[in-house]
Order: sequence, then C-alpha cells, then structure tokens
Amino acid sequence: MSQQSPPSSSGKPSTDPWHAFGYLTSGVAMYGVLGWLLDRWLGTSFLVAVGILVGAGLGLYLTISRLNAGAAPEEGERPQRTTRPTDQPEQD
Repeated sequence: MSQQSPPSSSGKPSTDPWHAFGYLTSGVAMYGVLGWLLDRWLGTSFLVAVGILVGAGLGLYLTISRLNAGAAPEEGERPQRTTRPTDQPEQD
C-alpha cells in the first residue's frame, strides 16, 4: 500500500513551469507544421489553423494532466512504507 505525499507547504506547484511552456509551444509548432504540410499536399488553406488550434488544445491538456498528477512521486523517489509487513509478528 502506498501513501501519496502531501502537497508542498510553500504552495508552489511541484512541476517546472517551463514544462507547461514546452508542451504548449511544441504542440502548436508540431501540429501547425503538420497542418501546413497537409495544406500543401491537399491544396487547402485552412488546415494550418486547425493544426495550431489542435496543438494548443493538446498542449493545455498535457499541462493540466501533469499539474493534476503533481502529487505523484518523482522519478527515482520511492514511496515510504507506512505499514508494517504482515508476515512479521508483532513485538510488544
């Protein structure tokens, strides 16, 4: 059984804000370029705007998902055992 660590007492989010910036800009850039390529291939002119909007939406979704999962232990951090193993007898 694992116990979640409490949120930090300083009120700061446990994630780096540059991750949010990276998710947003990379989503907009990647899907914008994909939309531009599809526009060139299909001869349309609206898919770049659709790609930018989809990239921004997915970037926001990833950012919110990461902030909601902020209480999860970070890489390399092991959860602390709070209960005694059941196979050992009690000592009084």
